Amino acid sequence: MNALANATSPYLLQHADNPVHWEPWGDAALARARREQKPIFLSVGYSACHWCHVMAHESFESEATAAILNEHFVSIKVDREERPDLDAVYMAAVQLLTGRGGWPMSVFLTPTLEPFFAGTYWPPEPRMGMPSFPQVLRAVIEAWSQRRDAVGRQAAEITAALARPAASVADGPGVSAALLESAAAALARSFDPVHGGFGAAPKFPHAMDLRLLLRTAARSGRTGDVEMVTRTLAGMAAGGIHDQLGGGFARYSVDDRWLVPHFEKMLYDNALLAVAFLEAFLVTGHEPFATIVRSTLDYLLREMTDPAGGFWSAEDADSEGEEGVFYVWSPAAICDLLGETDGELFCAVYDVTPEGNFEGRSILNLPRPIAAVAAERGLAPEALERRLAVARATLHAARGRRIRPGIDDKVLVAWNGLAIDALARAGAVLGEPRYVAAAERAAGFLLDQCRDDAGRLAHQWRRGRTGGLAFADDLACLAEGLVSLYEATFDERWIAAASGLADTLLGDTPTDGFVDPDCGAFFQTSAAHERLILRQPDLLDNATPSSTGMAATVLLRLAALTGQDRYRKAGERALEAVAALAARAPAAVPQSLLAIDFAIGPVEERVVVGDPQTIDTRAVLAALRARFAPRAVTAARPSAAAAAPEPGLPLDHLFRGRPGTPTAVTLHVCRGETCLPPAVGDAAVEAALGGRSP
Repeated sequence: MNALANATSPYLLQHADNPVHWEPWGDAALARARREQKPIFLSVGYSACHWCHVMAHESFESEATAAILNEHFVSIKVDREERPDLDAVYMAAVQLLTGRGGWPMSVFLTPTLEPFFAGTYWPPEPRMGMPSFPQVLRAVIEAWSQRRDAVGRQAAEITAALARPAASVADGPGVSAALLESAAAALARSFDPVHGGFGAAPKFPHAMDLRLLLRTAARSGRTGDVEMVTRTLAGMAAGGIHDQLGGGFARYSVDDRWLVPHFEKMLYDNALLAVAFLEAFLVTGHEPFATIVRSTLDYLLREMTDPAGGFWSAEDADSEGEEGVFYVWSPAAICDLLGETDGELFCAVYDVTPEGNFEGRSILNLPRPIAAVAAERGLAPEALERRLAVARATLHAARGRRIRPGIDDKVLVAWNGLAIDALARAGAVLGEPRYVAAAERAAGFLLDQCRDDAGRLAHQWRRGRTGGLAFADDLACLAEGLVSLYEATFDERWIAAASGLADTLLGDTPTDGFVDPDCGAFFQTSAAHERLILRQPDLLDNATPSSTGMAATVLLRLAALTGQDRYRKAGERALEAVAALAARAPAAVPQSLLAIDFAIGPVEERVVVGDPQTIDTRAVLAALRARFAPRAVTAARPSAAAAAPEPGLPLDHLFRGRPGTPTAVTLHVCRGETCLPPAVGDAAVEAALGGRSP
């Protein structure tokens, strides 16, 4: 066992028995590099990464390759999910040097941590125009031993290039609806009208882009924006990227029709997609979208929930040493379980054939609507669906007896915040208390247990051990989840906790928070974090929202709920910082564009005063939740609490001057500076159902 044996990360533990003398990133390894004047080989990946496994098997398990690394390098292994700050800095170097990125990420650093050469996967022998990994190592060794001054100059130039700002705030066009329209037009140009999605293969879900299109459609009345969303979601739901038996979505599709996924399942993808499907359901009323929300969240509750209450990070693509083997089927295996008649029917519906659609076996997918198959066979659609539901349950149970892919069971705060957000929203809209209860349990766990020794929010937790100090996206994503949890429960402790996280983001002084004082965007790290070779604002969304985009989103929601002008100003300033980038490359900042939609408003305040247990109050809340209202905030209190609240509650300003009655619900609706007269009792229900505008 090497020095990774005591790590908490499942990814690092996967490499603990490599012959490579891996060390975790830390003072000991970095000091050894300086002392011995050896270059650092930095390898960054994550536990569910297929090509990380491939390179590990081909190279890091090789005694010959390990001997080269052990003699000439200080080899450091990093889990990108544990250290997103390191990943961001050195991934920028990979992209600068190669024009692309990905994992495994392989970077060579000087002892002063400056990158001088980088790539991703290298094979053990030369292949498809790529040098072998041993060839790369020998070239780096030769350059370091024979041309070290040149290497140092190159490293300094690369580091200087990385430090240049991506965009100037002064060049920004300002925050306006024009940015949203430009983004919608760009998405329309890249839209695939046949299969849905954006661009060519590989196809990624783009949940934040889909949510943006629903907002531009609401503003413009443009049906084409909604059609892009519905076609994409329907394509994904029918495709192999969607687990047709167990629910949930894989990371991406390697083809353009959503058939063959990269089989890993990530918590963040499923949380973000659940919200996208939920909002599409609110816009269209298409019940299958609500069904997908339920199956996705049920997957998270069933397969990805830690006994302590948080949610695990990822499910691997591989099992039994093979990618996707857990998920694929043959006609014979299905007929053995279902019988010939139902087995043949299931295979016809779900595209299971003798030749297969993936390496000789079949990924379940729906190439045709179930209703079309029913009509072809003279069956009632409802009867066919009932038979298929029984078959799916049988196959799912049988699949559960296979060797499962590995689970990365660390609990990451940012990704859990996204899951809490999805569960809270879905629980409120769909009337599913179990989702809200799961969100409350996870939120309580994170706030109570995921703390470092000083009581500060940690970045991660695994099996009773916390790791790292929370990054900006941890604080922002959790705060966003807590705001949604408040709107699902109206328990004001969640708003108080969200406000505390927002205060940590902003800091008490310009230097102790996460805000870039020069432009207002958000760094991923604060002064309390390890100082790396550079500290750039986190502007770009990747698979998850950027720190700047999510911080702006939750700060503006909190400002609308609490009346704290400090939050509003900070959120708006952050969006000004990203406006130039939003104008030039809207696909890079969809979360910031969602925040811009909220910022330019108008924001609707819905204040409900009434006993939450009475029929009329429940009816008002259900009606409000059934509307797609992305620029609305909702607050509710019983009449007595609204009239005489406890001192210092963060929502007092919303209820001030908005009384209720002891016997009936009262609804106050304001948009911008204009308010409707209060509606009481049945009139409040009618107003909520009608969605009247001030």
